[in-house]
Amino acid sequence: MDHSQAPVLDALAAYHAENQTPFTPPGHKQGRGADARVRAVLGDAVFRSDVLATSGLDDRTSSKGVVEKAQELMADAVGAEHTFFSTCGSSLSVKAAMLSVAGPHEKLLVGRDAHKSVVSGLVLAGIVPVWVDPQWDAGLHLAHPPSADAFRAAFAEHPDARGALVTTPTPYGTCSDLSAIAEACHEHGVPLIVDEAWGAHLPFHPDLPTWAMDAGADVCVTSVHKMGSGLEQGSVFHLQGDLIDPEVLKNREDLLGTTSPSVLMYAALDGWRRQMVQHGHALYDDALSLAKTVRTRIDGFDGMRVHGRDDFCGPGRAADLDPLQVIVDVTGLDTTGYRVADWIRERHHVNLHLSDHRRTSAQLTHADDIHSAQLLLDALRDAAAHADELRPAPRVEVPDPADLRLEQVMLPRDAFFGRVEQVPLEKAVGRVVAEMLTPYPPGIPAALPGERLNAEVLQYLRSGVEAGMVVPDAADTEVRTVRVTVED
Repeated sequence: MDHSQAPVLDALAAYHAENQTPFTPPGHKQGRGADARVRAVLGDAVFRSDVLATSGLDDRTSSKGVVEKAQELMADAVGAEHTFFSTCGSSLSVKAAMLSVAGPHEKLLVGRDAHKSVVSGLVLAGIVPVWVDPQWDAGLHLAHPPSADAFRAAFAEHPDARGALVTTPTPYGTCSDLSAIAEACHEHGVPLIVDEAWGAHLPFHPDLPTWAMDAGADVCVTSVHKMGSGLEQGSVFHLQGDLIDPEVLKNREDLLGTTSPSVLMYAALDGWRRQMVQHGHALYDDALSLAKTVRTRIDGFDGMRVHGRDDFCGPGRAADLDPLQVIVDVTGLDTTGYRVADWIRERHHVNLHLSDHRRTSAQLTHADDIHSAQLLLDALRDAAAHADELRPAPRVEVPDPADLRLEQVMLPRDAFFGRVEQVPLEKAVGRVVAEMLTPYPPGIPAALPGERLNAEVLQYLRSGVEAGMVVPDAADTEVRTVRVTVED
């Protein structure tokens, strides 16, 4: 296929060249009605290219198939059979994939380190989750994706499961053995869904971890806005094989998606695909080289250690690692990742990615260069030099793996939509939680609807909030009270 084309961008350019006058949404009419103060911040170009997809970018009665052509090019670029664009992020895409595989009261094997969007899919669909435990590093207090053996064991116990879902790479950059997990699924004749939100870049360089389609996954969900050049919420999901009907997948996306998709997001997805096909290998040559330099430099800072393959990969841990996720352990500074990230944002106006009780991280992409890397290095070096200002840091009481793993006693849907009450933290022990309690980032629920709460997880969340953890989806974001089901 001709990857010099960008059908959405080309159609948008033609729309501008034809000087069309819309009497359709959006109501700002290409910015003419937008407040000048808004345009001063957002820019006129945003409004000028924010046009209607149908009866705007494309003709209503004789569609040129602009978006369909762009999706075909995207599929060809990455070696998938079908690709669908989503302007509601991978949070929507992963739900559509789940609903294509399992329905109400049907089982789906799910890695327990799944993103909250997966739990939302369980709630919406009434799917019965069969949780597959991650591989827990008790020394580093970090979860790696579940092993293929764990999925095989789950299939042996639940042979009626309709499929499996695994998250890889994790926000920490650790990857599962996807080929082995896909093989385990296909031995049972069921599909594998991969939430590869952090892996949009993986198809475009051989030195990056193997991406889902190459590993044999059936559906792969990717957030192009995370590691690619998409606008926020720009996502794609790819399909191959015959275990999921593409019409069913599209139908489920249509059920959940918007009828007013953003042409801006479509255009960015289209342009990113062309950029990657034409220049991706060279861009990631540079990005990987830069990451290697940054990792080496940070490792030389007092009290900081950059985690690499020796820490994260091997038996009982991850199968691979994305080096562009630079995970920095700061326990040598006797403080928390929360404190380091907040201090750097305030003093250096540098925003770090993921922080927890002992780590902070920087996400590098093809957009970074020597200048941005130097800003990061200067900020981290300065934080290390001023570690005394970051102490004492409140202690986060992280439970042992066995205590972190709560028992699922109700369907997530039944708990979420059932009768609920808000109770003080100390009275929530032993109760069934009716909400998600999710440290964010990374957005993996510590407790989810239908699980029975214990004192250890509640204390972890409460001490985490005191230390700087954010739990945005809780009814009480301070986690002094918790939403639980009413027990008769």
